[in-house]
Amino acid sequence: MMRKAASLFPAAAMLLAALVAWQLVVVTFGIQPFILPSPLNIAGFMGSQASALLNDLVITIGETLAGFAIGSAIGIALAIAFVLAPPLQRAIMPLAVMINMVPTVAFVPLALIWFGVGFSSKIAIAALTVSFPVLINTLAGLNSPLPAHIDLYRSFGAKSLSVLVRLRLPASLPSVATGLKVGFARSTVVVIVTEMLGAYSGVGQTIYRATSQIDSITVWSAVVLSSVASLILYGILAGLLRRFIWWD
Repeated sequence: MMRKAASLFPAAAMLLAALVAWQLVVVTFGIQPFILPSPLNIAGFMGSQASALLNDLVITIGETLAGFAIGSAIGIALAIAFVLAPPLQRAIMPLAVMINMVPTVAFVPLALIWFGVGFSSKIAIAALTVSFPVLINTLAGLNSPLPAHIDLYRSFGAKSLSVLVRLRLPASLPSVATGLKVGFARSTVVVIVTEMLGAYSGVGQTIYRATSQIDSITVWSAVVLSSVASLILYGILAGLLRRFIWWD
């Protein structure tokens, strides 16, 4: 426990130094709040508007987690299918690469048209964003065992499914963990962007409305709150993965 706390000290010290420098710059140069509010102003505003901000945050987190779960399941399932049926990979992978060569934000208008401005469009965009890095990393992990090891399993009569369960899947777990972490980081971003382009509520919609009203302190408060929440959730995910994939 002490070792973990010590490992967090440099990051905490750097963050504190940045906040102090930010506060000093705003006070020293007399920067107006509508241009750049100080950390103390942001903290005070967040305290006074905690209920509304937390309500938007809960919506954004729910959409992010739902899209992350669906996208992860799709990516892992496709990777397993590609290993069991290589012709399927040759047929589908070029299409998956083509889709992911286009910035995800380009698909947001289509998602809003197809799924509406409610939760479904954000979940769909998040799932699309997450599925590809999970697919690529899982596929690399499933193909990581040496051919000699696979041949050894097969020499004892193991079929493709048995090789998958007993050899490929355990070997792929560190790569799967990497894909999940990359996917989660991306999902938070695209959900907020999608909310900015069309939503009834959520952090992204709050940022959009505040920006149109030149309400800088609301924008900063929403950004800070969503960043802190995302960092906490990422830490929880990384901790869980580290607990269950302890050999990585």
